[in-house]
Amino acid sequence: MALEHVILVSLLEKPGSGYELARRFERSIGYFWTATHQQIYRVLKRMENDGWVEAREVPQQGRPDKKEYSVADLGRAALSSWLHDPIEPESVRHDLAVKIRGAAFDDPAALIREVGRHRQTHRDRLAHYLAGEERDFTGPEVGAAAPEGPPDAERELQHVVLRGGIAYERMMIGWLDDVLATLARFGPDH
Repeated sequence: MALEHVILVSLLEKPGSGYELARRFERSIGYFWTATHQQIYRVLKRMENDGWVEAREVPQQGRPDKKEYSVADLGRAALSSWLHDPIEPESVRHDLAVKIRGAAFDDPAALIREVGRHRQTHRDRLAHYLAGEERDFTGPEVGAAAPEGPPDAERELQHVVLRGGIAYERMMIGWLDDVLATLARFGPDH
């Protein structure tokens, strides 16, 4: 996956400026794909030059005008092509897991604080995800067809991604609890 595809999905969900896209990365997209403001602006410029996105000037009171981006036909075609291409399952690259294995050659108990810090980060992220789910995906309309037609694919697919994040954070917390219990069995003189 390339940053271009993430931007196309975000702009199809809602057109916006580069700044607004960067804020979306900070609030939600960034939990599964990160990009700096500079990367976003650089890629947006390239996408505009390639005809994947269109920009229109939006006047603002008391501030410089902003560019609002939306997906052009070429961008939709590029996204569609990418969506139909197979991708390989992701390989896990996990620094903490390597540290945990390496602790057998040092002091395993010395990692307790670091593992606890990671656990707290995952607990915080889980709380954030659960709050977002409560805010955005509760009520009788979730998972149900709208009275006038079929289910809302955009909303349901956003929710299934969020549920995946929730499941991942719960799995990580459970695993880190197991790691902490294992590390606690070792003292400095194991």
